[in-house]
Amino acid sequence: MKIKVSFFSRILWKRYLVLVSGVSVFASLFFVAVNVPDNYKLWVLLGIAAALLISYVVLWIIANKTTSKKLNINGSPLEVKIGDIFKEGELRAINFNEYFDTVADDKLIAKASLNGKYLENNVSDIAALDKAISEDAHLSEMKLDENKSRKLGKKTPYKLGSIHLENDYLLVAFSRFDKDNKAYLSMRDFINCLMTFWEEVDRVYASKSVAIPLMGAGITRFKDANVSEQELLELLIWSFKVSRVKFRHPAKVTIVIHESMQDKINFYELKG
Repeated sequence: MKIKVSFFSRILWKRYLVLVSGVSVFASLFFVAVNVPDNYKLWVLLGIAAALLISYVVLWIIANKTTSKKLNINGSPLEVKIGDIFKEGELRAINFNEYFDTVADDKLIAKASLNGKYLENNVSDIAALDKAISEDAHLSEMKLDENKSRKLGKKTPYKLGSIHLENDYLLVAFSRFDKDNKAYLSMRDFINCLMTFWEEVDRVYASKSVAIPLMGAGITRFKDANVSEQELLELLIWSFKVSRVKFRHPAKVTIVIHESMQDKINFYELKG
């Protein structure tokens, strides 16, 4: 078992105290109602203490094995869970680079990445996708200055966080690309990208449930910070909270964590 929740976690301790208070009331009533011989009272108390200790250990083990968490963010349901994003939600966010490149050749886009898997398995006509992106009226308003010196891929970047809606997928301009076509972000880029992303989601989601990956995890490099998967998740939840985007039941947001990251995420202590 991977230890993600401290044995002395304050959140775990507070929840345990609720259990203890209930047991204390029961024990008090028991001693009032039942006449326990004096020579057995110590053993009864030791038994209760042992049961409480075992209960705490069990709660701690359960906390470390937790693989999902449901939160309420400003009245909007949000769930964090282990899963496959291609099987979740009615709309699914897929991170692209700022150019919306569509060539999964392990040079521009890694085939093993979420972006690469989407292009390889869910797009039958790349040319049609390129045309749809270039003719997206809203996306054209998010264009930045053309990078004429770029040798591979497209030359027109878009504002980070911009979304092109393609059937059931939200294609997101998420990462910058350096001259060697390596994905990177600064922390400021990341925060601004998330805020724009939620604005874009609010524009297109049409009361449907939205599934998003753990943005920033994987091959994206942060140039000015060393950020853990747990911190990325907490930033993602925070950005949704401050965005004030509203989802109403049955629509919800699901943050889908790849199973390879399961041991890096403390689900139990996530807060809304």
